Amino acid sequence: MNAIQWLFEPANLATALCVMNFAAFAAFGWDKAAAENGRRRVSEAGLLQFAFFGGIGGAYAGRALFRHKTRKQPFSSQLHTIAGLQICAAAFALIYFW
Repeated sequence: MNAIQWLFEPANLATALCVMNFAAFAAFGWDKAAAENGRRRVSEAGLLQFAFFGGIGGAYAGRALFRHKTRKQPFSSQLHTIAGLQICAAAFALIYFW
């Protein structure tokens, strides 16, 4: 079994998604705390990358809980675009593999 097949095992895929969502959630919390304390911040590109690579749920949860980056444009639009692309990709995958 190669690395790609191993990753797409249901248990491994679920674990990877849980880790990415937790990482995205934590990154939003870290960035909010850093913003309030004048420390080095997580870049917007970094936050969006966490969301893009499977952490969209954690990004939205962290955004809501920490009230961070909720009115920032174009960040919000980019986050919504990532969510839309992931919904389309998931729908395509379900149709293709069904």
